[in-house]
Amino acid sequence: MRTQTILSAAGPLKQRGVTLIELMVGLSIGLLVVAVALGALMVSRGVTGTVSDASGIQQQASYAMRIIGQQLRQSGSLFLDLNPSGATTEAAGSLALVPVGFVATIGTPGGGLDTFDPATNALGGTASPVALTAGYSRYMEPLFPGGTAQYTGRNCLGGPADTNTTHQRIESTFSLNGSELRCRGNGATAQPLVQNVANFQVRYLLQDNTSTPGNPQIRYFTADNIPDADGNGQPDWSRIQAVEVCLVLYGNEAIDMPPGSSYTDCDGSTQVNMTSLTGARARRMHIPFRNVFQLRSQGLVGSAL
Repeated sequence: MRTQTILSAAGPLKQRGVTLIELMVGLSIGLLVVAVALGALMVSRGVTGTVSDASGIQQQASYAMRIIGQQLRQSGSLFLDLNPSGATTEAAGSLALVPVGFVATIGTPGGGLDTFDPATNALGGTASPVALTAGYSRYMEPLFPGGTAQYTGRNCLGGPADTNTTHQRIESTFSLNGSELRCRGNGATAQPLVQNVANFQVRYLLQDNTSTPGNPQIRYFTADNIPDADGNGQPDWSRIQAVEVCLVLYGNEAIDMPPGSSYTDCDGSTQVNMTSLTGARARRMHIPFRNVFQLRSQGLVGSAL
């Protein structure tokens, strides 16, 4: 049997690798792609961190304003007695015809939390250090569906407990301690509400129509210059009709910002240069928040009430 060997006309196959120059070009292109991807990732991470920081600041400010506003909107509220004379259906013919009345004062004025006087306990504060106190009458109301009377009012800390039957006033005091906005209610230890607070300021609004009759104007006061309408040497808090609260909060992320980046402080005029701040506030985003809360019954105490 004959064996035939067929050889290719082109000869044996040859393998050829890349040259050093081709390898260097490939590595350069790969490193360039990696560098571009890392740059895009860092930019994306920076933008995400900044957006997350701004969102966190806004959430904290919203929470603080909600708690403060909840107490201020109740400030000065009174218990409405639907039958102050204690009349019966037979005596009055119909309880719907019995005159109703607000219970304005409870206990002896100045007697502590077991008393409430809207002229002095509805609102208060100090200018240095800045503190804001809101108070309102504590009373029981029948609740649906059983009609059982319970306490529904709560201060900024969720107290006092239903078992506490001595306190006749709901009281909340807001103040700044370092970089924490804290609240103290009905004698309890102050607890932090939000952190990273750069500034906390309060102004009080009064509608004044005495200086220019027929042309009422809104005047702003701080806690140390509330007008003394009665001439007794004490500020007349009962004339205040609204409260303006300003908070400046800062973030946790250090960010790159152009030189001279600034924000307007709570006084409405001071420009704070964020690039020159130091410590925990250095290179941090700062956002001021301002809100005005109208008070119920205020301005009427001493006249209609």
